[in-house]
Amino acid sequence: MNTIERMFAASGSCEEYARRYFAYLGEVAARLDLGAIARFADLLDEARREGRTIFFIGNGGSAATSSHFANDLGKGALVAGRRPFRAQSLTDNISLITALANDEGYDRIFVAQLESLLDEGDVVVGISASGNSPNVVKAFEYANARGARTVAVTGFSGGRLREIAGLAVHIETPGGEYGPVEDFHMILDHLVTTYLKMRLEREE
Repeated sequence: MNTIERMFAASGSCEEYARRYFAYLGEVAARLDLGAIARFADLLDEARREGRTIFFIGNGGSAATSSHFANDLGKGALVAGRRPFRAQSLTDNISLITALANDEGYDRIFVAQLESLLDEGDVVVGISASGNSPNVVKAFEYANARGARTVAVTGFSGGRLREIAGLAVHIETPGGEYGPVEDFHMILDHLVTTYLKMRLEREE
């Protein structure tokens, strides 16, 4: 039984469960490596200044976060007169994804796209609660071999992705706690993109 299941068992109502859930998010937040978050923000801004592309990948809820992150970085962090972030989610082209999954296998849906798009020095951000999604791991192995920079945004123990990434932003929780992990992945999106936008607005 993980923390979420224990909280539900101890709660007599949705209100009580909500109180416990938000308190638990505070406990998870206290364990975050804020330095890793800062390094992630700096890496994204370095890619922007160099004109590199930032690719986001993930499955399921993480696919939605990938799309959201690319949107917030590409549009939400746009500042007039400044070089924009070149952000792209590889989870968004459904016809291409399904063609690749059908013809080459689901574990190839991201690496096959990177084979056409990735340049040395680009950034690949892999979002995965478990850190063990085969298609994301394969994409990281390819990106590392091509001289790209890799960032793992993970949960649970971090899995294989955390091991092979150049940088990891890790949400430490017991296995199976998708809700809190994915909550923090979205918080990371909003934290980093709003910070980068405001920093750009204040640069001389």
